[in-house]
Amino acid sequence: MPHHNLLAYKVALELLSAVRAAEIRDAKLRDQAMRAAKSAALNVAEAAGRVSPADRARVFAIARGEAMEAAAAVEVAVLAADADGDAFEACLPIAERLVALLTGLCR
Repeated sequence: MPHHNLLAYKVALELLSAVRAAEIRDAKLRDQAMRAAKSAALNVAEAAGRVSPADRARVFAIARGEAMEAAAAVEVAVLAADADGDAFEACLPIAERLVALLTGLCR
């Protein structure tokens, strides 16, 4: 599958694992964070299957937004005392790397 050759897909899966490991206690916020992290990975895979460069860029941009949302949800959970402080520290570098990769793929 084409998405398996993309570093961005591997990093998106790392972000998903980090969000899951954050163990957000607020069920709604945990659901939102997990949906965003899953969507980031799925959109990277979807973009890899697109043919037109403009369509690929559009879907990579969606994945970028989802990655930012997932990281923000973990940050909000930490600030709301719904997750341990280390959770955001673990997610942030992964999210930053994924956003940087996706920014390049959007162009």
